[in-house]
Amino acid sequence: MIYRNFIAPSRDFTQLANEIIRHPRLDSDAARILNWQLSLPAHSRQTLSKTAEHARIGATSFIKAKRQLKAEGYVHERRVQGPGGLWVTQQLVSSAPLRPEEAAKLLAHIPFRAGTERVYPQVVPSASLPAAGDPTAPPTDGHPGKDPGENTPILPPEPGPESEPEPEPEPDPESEPHPHPHPHPQPTGQSGTTSDAARERLDEARALVGALPLLSPALRHIPPGMRDDLARLAARWLDAGHTSADIHEHVLRGLPGAGTPVHRPGGLVRYLLREVAPRAVTPPAGPSPAGPPRLSPRLEGARECAGDGHTQPMLFRPVAEGQTLCPDCALAPAGA
Repeated sequence: MIYRNFIAPSRDFTQLANEIIRHPRLDSDAARILNWQLSLPAHSRQTLSKTAEHARIGATSFIKAKRQLKAEGYVHERRVQGPGGLWVTQQLVSSAPLRPEEAAKLLAHIPFRAGTERVYPQVVPSASLPAAGDPTAPPTDGHPGKDPGENTPILPPEPGPESEPEPEPEPDPESEPHPHPHPHPQPTGQSGTTSDAARERLDEARALVGALPLLSPALRHIPPGMRDDLARLAARWLDAGHTSADIHEHVLRGLPGAGTPVHRPGGLVRYLLREVAPRAVTPPAGPSPAGPPRLSPRLEGARECAGDGHTQPMLFRPVAEGQTLCPDCALAPAGA
């Protein structure tokens, strides 16, 4: 069982009909907004959205509550244009449901905010005659004010049943240039032999470039993507008459001294093979000169490494007297 104790307030109270409180089609948000509005003083101009904000009602719930109040006739709205062309939205909140015509009569007598200016009724369309001429419907496609034929490509006329194709003009043998009978001569037996020789030289150049990392530790990290470019450069040296040993010796002469790191070995080899050096002419056979063969100024003071870690002779410049191993072999652990 439930018991109720009601104490009538002596001030600050609002008389509400039980129909509003027990309305079956108004949810709690709509009833709260309506009760809040009816409890405000007569001079208050608080809008429905402001009431919902004070009552902590969200935007979605406010839209739903306002739709219910308008459907039941407790809230009515209209837009009117006041002095100076200013459009104003008027809202009318009633404690009892009103029909639209009843709400319009009440809104027509409600002044503006300050109470000094009246709200003018909506201006109805005048009965003046329309503009001269029959009404025309707007075009359904294209751009207004633009010629539909503009930017349209000129297409050749479609051949009809009676149209005959125009005969093509015969070419003038004197005006047309005579094409070369053989712009690209086909390879003959001799050219095929030349192509085979070039392919062999390119294969030899690839093998030459593949052996570069074995010449020196500085050439071990040549990028694989540069080997084709280096092979084409080495093939030019082979075409000039140089041998693989000559090219290897030229690359070794261009390497820096011991202890100097090579950060881009592929770029260094490409720089060394960019220009083909002239082939040295072999002197005629004669008596050998006295004394050991003289080295080039670049290899002056170099010595061959006595270590076993090289597949080919490795030249280095000794730092101490009696040094027979290059720095890489000297730093390698024993038995490696």
